[in-house]
Amino acid sequence: MKTYFLHPESIRSLFNNIAPTYDLLNHLLSLGRDFYWRKKAVQELKGLEGWILDIATGTGDVAVEMIGQSDHQRKVSGLDFSEPMIRKAKRKVIQKGLSQTITLSLGDALSLPFRDNTFSASLIAFGLRNIAQKERALSEMVRVIKTGGKVVILEFTFPRKGLMRRIYPIYFQRVLPRLGGLISGDRGAYAYLPESVFHFASVENYEGLMRKAGLEKVSSQSLTGGVASVISGEKKR
Repeated sequence: MKTYFLHPESIRSLFNNIAPTYDLLNHLLSLGRDFYWRKKAVQELKGLEGWILDIATGTGDVAVEMIGQSDHQRKVSGLDFSEPMIRKAKRKVIQKGLSQTITLSLGDALSLPFRDNTFSASLIAFGLRNIAQKERALSEMVRVIKTGGKVVILEFTFPRKGLMRRIYPIYFQRVLPRLGGLISGDRGAYAYLPESVFHFASVENYEGLMRKAGLEKVSSQSLTGGVASVISGEKKR
């Protein structure tokens, strides 16, 4: 069964189902590289303080990293459309004593519940590929940030050359769905992951979307041989 072209409610249900094992599988299936990827994405926010928006916050790891890299002049608003994910993120935030600096809420990336020019930056990690209306989501990310603010995307991409290009498809299409399905009990969710990446795997695609959304100074950084990339741009002054 093709799983890539799922209705938004099906995507929500998918993430609701895998929430209990989400963190474990992120670390396991990425061989621990997910920590590095998040760190590199958040480094794009260097020097930006005030309120930062973390869209598709999931279990809150990016939001926590945002506070960890700040000098205590930063606050984070994390938003996700999966209630089980948000519940898990809230527990994590409380355990880390970050309730005063991180707020979490349910919300839709296509209709952000915030006023124009509210945030210093908006970031989405491994979430944009799950949104059918990517242009609209990026438009919303731009709308809610201040002039000169930054939009950052962290996303899986497809390696272009070298050993990683040869072994990546094998791991991603054969090993990952089986292992992810075995641990989570939902193989369909982890079959969806490689399909979603291969349908929108080019850095140039993301850069083009960002420019179309009105961002300038768009640039990208390849991570782990091109398995993931950070793409960023600034709201025109």
